[in-house]
Amino acid sequence: MSCDFLALANAGIQGLHPYQAGKPIEELQRELGLDHVIKLASNENPLGPSSKVVAALQAASADICRYPDANGFELKAALSERLSVLSSQLTLGNGSNDVLDLIARAYLEPGKSAVFSQHAFIVYPIAVQACGARAIVTPAKDWGHDLDAMASAIEPDTRLVFVANPNNPTGTCFSAAAFTAFMAKVPSDVVVVLDEAYIEYNSGEDLLDGVNLLAQYDNLIVTRTFSKAWGLAALRVGYAIANEQITDALNRVRAPFNVNSFGLVAARTVLTDDDYLQRGCAVNATGKQQLQEGLARLGIDYIPSAGNFIAAQFEGDALAIYDGLLREGVIVRPVGVYQMPQHLRLSIGLETENRFLLQALTKVLGS
Repeated sequence: MSCDFLALANAGIQGLHPYQAGKPIEELQRELGLDHVIKLASNENPLGPSSKVVAALQAASADICRYPDANGFELKAALSERLSVLSSQLTLGNGSNDVLDLIARAYLEPGKSAVFSQHAFIVYPIAVQACGARAIVTPAKDWGHDLDAMASAIEPDTRLVFVANPNNPTGTCFSAAAFTAFMAKVPSDVVVVLDEAYIEYNSGEDLLDGVNLLAQYDNLIVTRTFSKAWGLAALRVGYAIANEQITDALNRVRAPFNVNSFGLVAARTVLTDDDYLQRGCAVNATGKQQLQEGLARLGIDYIPSAGNFIAAQFEGDALAIYDGLLREGVIVRPVGVYQMPQHLRLSIGLETENRFLLQALTKVLGS
């Protein structure tokens, strides 16, 4: 080429590497000629979609020639009722990744900074760097967020702090009391993004629900998704809840029609299927115990998780284990990009899938 077009891109983008998604089942089948492959790499809901959603999508297919509702009125109304917030506090996105990117674009630029933790979701550094802003990364504590260190790391040019509860890929979480103490230390002009993509799987005493704190903190944004517990990963629907001024800022950079019609219909429908949500959470709790007991029998350490996945630790570089599992027809997620080269993230599947994974791990470790 006569021109280096990458060099023409802004400096932040030049230094980025594309996000690496979990390997698709079809790709592994093509590569190794395998008939039976299970994917436990992307924290998807193993139940499959809600039957109510399938029926609603069939009915909606007659209107695929029409643009979706750009404002997502009906979905916002359903979320408003469920969460007891105003529709004007909601921003819809093409998955919560899209919402996180909107937040970064709205509040970051060269000369500004954002704080997030070591081992935090990889989209945070990507969004920050793409805006030309500076990333301030605090060391993790017991694989999770050190909230005191994060509060201390805030500088005069800091505009955003990203925190995830539970955190991906470690599965760690913090309590409502810990978060409240953290917010007391954050300046009022620094926006805190509380990523609750896995909140439906979290349980226990002093459980943090960020939506309940929005009235107390004007500088708080809560982000959530329909991709995990609600089983809509393919349709990409996420959302943010915040005060109306922040929501106004986000909608100024939000692309029109960023959530498609099927996504809007599916998300609105699944909110009426609490039985589906409860079954999924029950399957996850049972599967988590199954995997934890199996890993313990194999002598494999793991990080206790509040999500629908477990980060398991191996001796040496975990990529060899990952490759071995691929040959056995099991796709999991290496997390070396998160500075965790000895770990693999194992999504929790159905009982048969978890058993297949543990059998494959036994074979790989014994070879």
